[in-house]
Amino acid sequence: MPHDHEHPHSLLPPEPALRVKALETILTQKGLVDPAALDEIIDIYETKIGPRNGAHVVAKAWMDPDFKAALLADATAVVSELGYYGRQGEHMVAVENTDDVHNMIVCTLCSCYPWPLLGIPPTWYKSDAYRARSVREPRKVLADFGVELPAGTAVRVWDSTAEVRYLVIPQRPAGTDGMDEAGLMALITRDSMIGTGLAIAP
Repeated sequence: MPHDHEHPHSLLPPEPALRVKALETILTQKGLVDPAALDEIIDIYETKIGPRNGAHVVAKAWMDPDFKAALLADATAVVSELGYYGRQGEHMVAVENTDDVHNMIVCTLCSCYPWPLLGIPPTWYKSDAYRARSVREPRKVLADFGVELPAGTAVRVWDSTAEVRYLVIPQRPAGTDGMDEAGLMALITRDSMIGTGLAIAP
């Protein structure tokens, strides 16, 4: 009996974006996916969750020393109180960048990432190159992202696991003392909370 090569996957286009659209169309036609529900899920992760939740946490830490101390002591409890918990964010640890130490996050085994705080992980975070090089040559990886650190600043790489995920509290830029929470949040990028970037100078 000849092998049937007309499997659904063989009919999909090679480009990832087109493949996703084709799969969505097929699943919708079969009644397995509600496009409105799918759009809502995507919107939640791209605009409501995204890195905004993490930026909110970091801005509060910059403004309130007691909040920052509590966050560093037990990030899971603190972010949960703010409503930032759930799948991929059950056990959180916050680490703070200082003049002496710059923290950077990686997941060497797969792509563990704090979805409730940072949203959908970027493609490069899941790449083999980032996962391997971040451990071997973190300063070179940071340089690739445009981050040049003083020679006296140590780089500490944290490996996320299925049990623990990390949030980097980037250093607060100079000249931001009079800014409110919303203004500070605008300076906090996703990459700065992974450690592959710095907060934006005003």
